[in-house]
Amino acid sequence: MPRNLTKITIIIAVALSLLATTGCNKLMARDELNKGVQAYKQNRFESAIEHFKNAIAKDPSLAVAKLYLATACVAQYVPGGETPENVRYADCAIEQYTNVLNEPNAPKTTQVLSTKGLASLYFNMKKFDKAKEYDKKAIDLDPEDADNYYSVAVIDWTSSYVPRMEMRGKMGLKPDDPIKDKKECQAFKDKDQDQVNEGIQMLDKAMSLRKDYDDAMAYQNLMYREKADLECGDADARAADLKTADDFVQKTMEVKKAKLEKANEKTSGGIVLGK
Repeated sequence: MPRNLTKITIIIAVALSLLATTGCNKLMARDELNKGVQAYKQNRFESAIEHFKNAIAKDPSLAVAKLYLATACVAQYVPGGETPENVRYADCAIEQYTNVLNEPNAPKTTQVLSTKGLASLYFNMKKFDKAKEYDKKAIDLDPEDADNYYSVAVIDWTSSYVPRMEMRGKMGLKPDDPIKDKKECQAFKDKDQDQVNEGIQMLDKAMSLRKDYDDAMAYQNLMYREKADLECGDADARAADLKTADDFVQKTMEVKKAKLEKANEKTSGGIVLGK
């Protein structure tokens, strides 16, 4: 047999062998993925983690396995815990969510879930700047999802409310007392006004996308109370903000009541029972 023909035959044989191995690995990866999903559903998270790791080892391009691995690690993570094991779970989730986002062929749905997963995890870790960063990336990926806007607003409110209430406690103020110290009030206004305004805008957007979004309405009440505290001596503006806040309390109650009545109608087969 001519030398060149022999060389070509060897190359083809090696290529076919590699293809067979690759195909076999992908099948084994899918099998490990399925076993991991079953373990996860049974709350056997450590077993699920090992199966998902095996799936990734067999097929490094399998983005869904990375997403499931991150999810399983989050299931083991305890918010606020600082033990080495807890930190390991958080690091695992961050690494795998990030790996999904770095995977060029990852489906958009998987990218969205990983982005939202990172935002939620960072929020539970109290890394609010990172959480907001990923919430805004989620908005870019899926601008029609009301929850993404709501999540940004929750961070804005938390970042404003906590230090303000700490300061109020030191000053001996009640929750609804205005901040009379103009210097202190201006300092909080300079620090918080942009994020309070952003939070209000984000909640408006969330409610425009979901008309019965009662959680967003409830937070809009809280957000306008933050805004009222930043009016710094403008009694009329403060009163208007508090009136808007009270209006959102009423809207929240009305929507919750309507949802409850609708749920009761479904439970009773569409028949509204008399009182």
